[in-house]
Amino acid sequence: MKTRTFIAEGHLIDSGIFSKILNTILDEGGDYTIQKFLVGKKPDQISSLEITVAGGGEGGLLQRIADRLTDLGAYEAEVPSAQLKAAEKDAFAPKDFYSSTNHITEVFFNGHWNEVLKQRMDAILVWNGENFICTKLRDLHKGDIVVCGSDSVRVFPPASNKEHDAFSFMSNDVSSERSGDIAVSRTAKELIRIKEAGGKVVVVCGPVVVHTGGSGALATLVREGFVQGFLGGNAVAVHDLEYQFFGTSLGIDLETGKVVKHGHNHHIKAINVINGCGSMKKTIETGTLQSGLMYEIETAGIPYCLAGSIRDDGPLPETVNDMIEAQEKYAEIIEGADLVVMLSTMLHAIGTGNMMPSYIPTICIDINPAVVTKLSDRGSGQAVGIVCDVGSFLRDLEREIVG
Repeated sequence: MKTRTFIAEGHLIDSGIFSKILNTILDEGGDYTIQKFLVGKKPDQISSLEITVAGGGEGGLLQRIADRLTDLGAYEAEVPSAQLKAAEKDAFAPKDFYSSTNHITEVFFNGHWNEVLKQRMDAILVWNGENFICTKLRDLHKGDIVVCGSDSVRVFPPASNKEHDAFSFMSNDVSSERSGDIAVSRTAKELIRIKEAGGKVVVVCGPVVVHTGGSGALATLVREGFVQGFLGGNAVAVHDLEYQFFGTSLGIDLETGKVVKHGHNHHIKAINVINGCGSMKKTIETGTLQSGLMYEIETAGIPYCLAGSIRDDGPLPETVNDMIEAQEKYAEIIEGADLVVMLSTMLHAIGTGNMMPSYIPTICIDINPAVVTKLSDRGSGQAVGIVCDVGSFLRDLEREIVG
């Protein structure tokens, strides 16, 4: 039986990491002996685990276990220096390259742990001579120095935050039975806290916000300085503009809920108005657009990106139709966020989740619990869900914050 010894530190019990480590070893067909387990007794104290893993049979068993334990934050007691190899050509990494998670990551090199910059999932770790940087495969260049294998890598999965627990009322499971009033109250307090601290809130928004009558409330939050970044698609902007110009969304009168005659073409007419002026900003300058969500975003000057898709009508002049460019813009706006709020958009929520590190608190408000479940399945395990009508939630949030 061959053995390897690993160390794990952090809030191992309340985060569930301790049990995951043990289950992972057994699931892969290995065995373990706990050499040392020091339990932090107070909220500000971490636990420390030293565990020896044993495995026989196939030669790759221990390495397979080691790779999985790395994702749980464990690292070898005698950690080797990082194995580095040069990329042979553009967008082509060595076959045994390490593919990153979205958790805070360190690489052992030159005798000490080095923090990885620009953390995101599914990236290559490139050494630039001073730092290790998460680099998308498409951005890898011939000669770039790449981290290979996981033996020298340490990750830090999110654990319970003992200092700030604003969303302790929501675990990472999804339930429609949570009190909506509590969810609104806690979210409002967090938005107020971040604003007072000079922090950054990024909203990821779908057109359902307009369809359900929540865009006015969200516009108020933008105007009052509670939003510092906005991500969405062409549709959310188009239907917000449709509502401002014609009082409809998808041809439905939002006051009466009735279908308006010829209302199906209102969104195209809204795009045409913008095209006639040249841009949303110029439409505001001419006085043609005087209110609404996009009006407040443009007026406040907060950074935003509308990412195009194959289904878009128009699209608006501001819509970014190059997907690579849109991804880069999304990542730029997310950087430094203290909170990301996802509002009824599966497509853009999952896309944004794939670009951001796991240490950014994330809440997802959607009538469909599958959105939050899919976020978690795709690696955004920090996302917690509020299952409710997004329009009602935003209007209640507006009243809670600004009265």
